Amino acid sequence: MNAPEWTYADLLADAERAARALRVRFEPQERVALWAPNVPQWVGFLGFACGMAGVILVTINPAYQARELQYVLNQSRAAGLVLLPEFRGNPMLGTAIDVHAECPELREIIRLDEWEDFLTSGDVWDGELVDPDPRDPCMIQYTSGTTGFPKGALLHHRGLVNNGAHTGDRVGVAEGTVYVLTMPLFHTGGCVLGVLTAVSMKMTMVLVEAFDPGLVLELIEAYDGAAMLGVPTMLLAMLEHPDFATRDLSAIDAICSGGSTVPAALVERLERELKAPFTIVFGQTELSPVSSMTHTTDTIEDKASTIGKAMPHVEVKIIDPETGETVPPDTVGEYCARGYLVMHGYYEMPDATAETIDADGWLHTGDLASMDQRGYLTIEGRLKDMIIRGGENIYPKELEELLFGHPTVGEVAVVGLPDDRWGEVVAAFVRPAAGQSVDRDELFTYLREHLAPHKTPRHWFEVDEYPLTGSGKIQKFVLRDQWVNGQWTEMA
Repeated sequence: MNAPEWTYADLLADAERAARALRVRFEPQERVALWAPNVPQWVGFLGFACGMAGVILVTINPAYQARELQYVLNQSRAAGLVLLPEFRGNPMLGTAIDVHAECPELREIIRLDEWEDFLTSGDVWDGELVDPDPRDPCMIQYTSGTTGFPKGALLHHRGLVNNGAHTGDRVGVAEGTVYVLTMPLFHTGGCVLGVLTAVSMKMTMVLVEAFDPGLVLELIEAYDGAAMLGVPTMLLAMLEHPDFATRDLSAIDAICSGGSTVPAALVERLERELKAPFTIVFGQTELSPVSSMTHTTDTIEDKASTIGKAMPHVEVKIIDPETGETVPPDTVGEYCARGYLVMHGYYEMPDATAETIDADGWLHTGDLASMDQRGYLTIEGRLKDMIIRGGENIYPKELEELLFGHPTVGEVAVVGLPDDRWGEVVAAFVRPAAGQSVDRDELFTYLREHLAPHKTPRHWFEVDEYPLTGSGKIQKFVLRDQWVNGQWTEMA
């Protein structure tokens, strides 16, 4: 395949060089953002170089547009931004230059296509590198909650490293296993369950810049790939690719998925067609990320209907969201988790942190679940309105705020609708402003100027009146149910 290769010794040396270059430019606990796809520098730069330098890594989705980038840089108070100049048509360097003036704490933009110059130019730190405490914060990953605006989960070494290791232990991979790493590194699925799991288990990583089902199948065959992690959308795309039947995939002996609901039929099909054990992980960014997981030895019924049991050193309870009391087995309530995997909090958002982590250290996930007598957990739904499309979290409030700013829009509700491929897709239910008419293409173009492509609604509906609660709030679940029952017609 003619791809560059590194040993772990090479990785350590490169990470130390990068750490010394960082340490000259940034003080310990300053924030440095990384805006890039899965490039080789990401692996060394990820918790290794940043950890050695003591700086906090801020991860940014490479699909983000100017508005989203500016928000993350300012909210995290990032002092540095490392980026690719361009990726998949997104002019990242130009965008960064455009927003720089609006980011007062951003001192330096570092280009990954000039990485060697960054490592060798200027002074080099020749003092001691940081020996971090396990509880030191090391990463900020952006998620969201009740406000709909992104919140930075402040994660620490102990939670991330142990989460990666325990996930590898439960999958049961052997030292030297070839791991085809398809998940994006800006997500905990890639940087923790990918890189840190691989390093903890002494695996060989095959890094895929961006997911492509045909390429992944080719890499599994070429490198005798034995392990892979992907959200259900990825796995389904591989199964349905025309090359699937002709590629030699016999080396695969571990498949892991999560990020959204994994349909039972997909679990059964994966184990049948790949002849490899399957595991499901469940968690969220604030939990570093995995709090429960199935075992490879679980029955197909448990793999298809549950998210397994709590991970080592993790407590899980199901509570009545109204009273806070723990509910009996097989009763639906809110899923709460406690342990050292819990984030420190949302960066510089104490009120939001207090709403999520209670005084006893329990993190309230907002997910509805039940636990049986054996300790197996089943996800039943979500308290939140959050939409999960192909493993990516989308927050309706962000889209609603933007659409409210359009002169033809009087009111809007953004809802997740079920979809066989993506799990959920985005739909916008729009009421025109008085005297106005709404145009689907105009609104679509308007959103695409401000948001990453995966956040843009697939379905658009014009509304005269919304179903409302007694207090006047839109009942989004009613809109969803009406669509499922065929009561809505798409905008032309």
